[in-house]
Formats: sequence, C-alpha cells, structure tokens
Amino acid sequence: QVQLVESGGGSVRSGDSLKLSCVVSGLTFNYYSMGWFRQTPDKEREFVAVISRGGGTTYADSVKGRFTISRNNDRKTVYLQMSSLKPEDTALYYCAADRTILSHWSISQEDYEHWGRGTQVTVSS
Repeated sequence: QVQLVESGGGSVRSGDSLKLSCVVSGLTFNYYSMGWFRQTPDKEREFVAVISRGGGTTYADSVKGRFTISRNNDRKTVYLQMSSLKPEDTALYYCAADRTILSHWSISQEDYEHWGRGTQVTVSS
C-alpha cells in the first residue's frame, strides 16, 4: 500500500520559516520525481515545486527564491523548506509522486499517481 504522509505545517507569522516533510512508503522512491502542490478553498490546486529523480528542481514563480525542495532517497522523504513566508502562502500543502524517467519532471498534477492528504500552513500578517 502506497502512503505519502506530510508533516511540518503550522501557523506562523509573515516572514517566518517552516519545513515540510513527506515520508513515502509502499513504492520504490528512487523511481519517482516528487512534487509539492497547494490548495486554498477558493482556488484550484497549484504547483509549488518539483524535484526529479536526479535532483533537478523547478519552482513556481510565486515561491522562487523563498522555497527549496530536496529529497533524501535513503529516508524516502521529500522536504520543502519555506522561508520569508507570506499570507498568500496560506494553503493546504500536498506532496505527490510521479513515476518517470531520470531527468524528467512535471508541473502538471495530472501526471502524479500518488498523493498525500496534506498539511496545513497558515501565515498571518
């Protein structure tokens, strides 16, 4: 059974930092690129960041320079370090896994086969 379990969310103030983690089980982690997405009640789920199997990364323009995605293949964990948080970063953050070739990654949620349940991040001004 595939499981993706996010943690690390919370309520912080504008300018603070948080680090999200997503622990994966039930699949061969090395075969998957890993993405972070987020959603608010009044918006569609949107792409945040992705890291390929080989470690290449891509970010949404809204988080570039503030967020860093990383992975630890031994621990089957993907991380999202979030700094200089803004109120507009408030959302439910999901991690997702995409079975793909080594150097490929996708920003399209339709390409991701497995999803976690999310962790809430709330940023107050």
